[in-house]
Amino acid sequence: MKKMPSIDFILPDGRRRSCAAAETMNLMEVALKNSIPGIIAECNGSAACATCHVIIEDPAGALDPVSDHENDMLDFTAAPREPGSRLSCQIMVDARLDGATVRVPAAT
Repeated sequence: MKKMPSIDFILPDGRRRSCAAAETMNLMEVALKNSIPGIIAECNGSAACATCHVIIEDPAGALDPVSDHENDMLDFTAAPREPGSRLSCQIMVDARLDGATVRVPAAT
């Protein structure tokens, strides 16, 4: 049986939670399935609300590039945009994310 990627979430309060992630899911779905605080996902993954904002630690080369639409939506996040900021609904889980660290910003 193929090993599922493991993703480490850093929660807004600093605690860490490791979650197994099926490659058929996006990162937002993994967060919701595991009740990760701070991922609200009001638009259910249609990239229309920016309430699934996360920061991917050390993202260089690990992910597909940000689309123009996602880039525009990141301007509407509640927490300040940072290098590595992404909408978790736009990141499909695959082997590249195994061991990734994803920080959930505290809403401001």
